[in-house]
Order: sequence, then structure tokens, then C-alpha cells
Amino acid sequence: MNKDNNKLLKKKLHEIIFEADTKNGKLFDIILLAAIILSVISVILESVNEINKKYHEIILAFEWFITILFTIEYF
Repeated sequence: MNKDNNKLLKKKLHEIIFEADTKNGKLFDIILLAAIILSVISVILESVNEINKKYHEIILAFEWFITILFTIEYF
């Protein structure tokens, strides 16, 4: 990737993440909010023994997915 493409990509990502008044920025915020809510729900479900015993692998995989998503968003 050349420097111009790299600059353009960085500019576009900055716009999506930090400019909430754009269509993509709003979509990003909605997805991030949904991920936060789903993460909280997964922690709640994990604390219920019957649910955790039955769906432990799924909950664990989902928590890893959310953690990776938040890590990518952080950078």
C-alpha cells in the first residue's frame, strides 16, 4: 500500500470512528453500543449456573470475539 492510500485509509477510519455526525460514524457508534450491551448480557448469562453449564463454550467464544473487537477499536 503506498503512502497516499495509507493516508486516505487513516482519514476514512478517523472519520468513521470520531465523526458521529456522518452515516458511517453513526453506524459505528450503534455497532459499538450493541457490542457493549451484548457483552453485559453475556456476563449476566454467564453468572447463571444453569445457563453457563449449557452454553459455556458459546459464551466464552462470544466474550473473546467482543474482546478482540474492543481491542481493534482501541487502536
